[in-house]
Amino acid sequence: MNSTNKNVLCVGEALIDVVTRGRKASEHVGGSPFNVAAGLAGLDHPTSLASWWGDDARGHLIERAAAEHGLTVIEGSNRAERTSVAQATIDESGSATYEFDLLWDVPPLPSPTEFSHLHVGSIGATLEPGGTAVIAAVKRAAIQGTVSYDPNLRPAIMKRPSLVKSRVEQIVGYCDVVKASDEDLEWLYPDTPVEEVMRRWAAMGPALIIVTRGPWGSYARLSGDRDMLMVDALDVEVVDTVGAGDSFMAGLLSGLLDADLLGSAAAKAELRRVRWSDVQPALHRGVITSGLTVSQAGAYAPSRREVENVLIAQPLLR
Repeated sequence: MNSTNKNVLCVGEALIDVVTRGRKASEHVGGSPFNVAAGLAGLDHPTSLASWWGDDARGHLIERAAAEHGLTVIEGSNRAERTSVAQATIDESGSATYEFDLLWDVPPLPSPTEFSHLHVGSIGATLEPGGTAVIAAVKRAAIQGTVSYDPNLRPAIMKRPSLVKSRVEQIVGYCDVVKASDEDLEWLYPDTPVEEVMRRWAAMGPALIIVTRGPWGSYARLSGDRDMLMVDALDVEVVDTVGAGDSFMAGLLSGLLDADLLGSAAAKAELRRVRWSDVQPALHRGVITSGLTVSQAGAYAPSRREVENVLIAQPLLR
């Protein structure tokens, strides 16, 4: 279905990743919510970004990247004292570790009547003073539209699970779709199996919960189904894993928007009635987009045409 009339608002950090591979360092625009926004725009969904960066050289780099991806930037996103930086070190397996220098607040947001779906996540959902504004936006959006969340937890910033767990669970309770990684859950709930966390979160209110497990694929749980689904990852040669989870989220949301399972009060209700066959195409789109991303260096945002090319080659993913 055509979902081009469904405007998505992503709220959260956009920053500069200083990526070090061996002795070489390079700067790239990043931040989980920015990556999700870029991924959705690349899949032809009208997408706006509300973030917090400086009116400086690195902030201008973010603005150029946003324009190149076709994002609408919410006015006031460039009023930070300086642009935040994440130092990402890539090891021999392609995995990234991070250190951060961050400032975070939220510019004035549009009314929920001006967008149909809100996506929030990562540092911006918990770091103050902006985190309080994020949860307020989630509460407003949940009344008449749909909301998604990716905790994308960063222990280097969040320090201890006890400092962020109540905020994470509060947002989960207002959401329709939640995606987390197994590493997120292992840090937040160190003594609890992933499957049990998914059951707990499902009881809080989300209709669909996904836990990504890197090369081992993903687990998915529907609130209206007793069984959990396992979704295989795409078999690709991994260059690095930067942005893989964000790309999965963008593909998943894209598929759900196209299926009219996000973007309205009616979609919110319908998502709680669906069966696996209704959401598998969206899950597979997330698998495809994340697979395409890890096969490239950096947080690559695949196009809808690239996704279609994979589906032609692998029709079981439809």
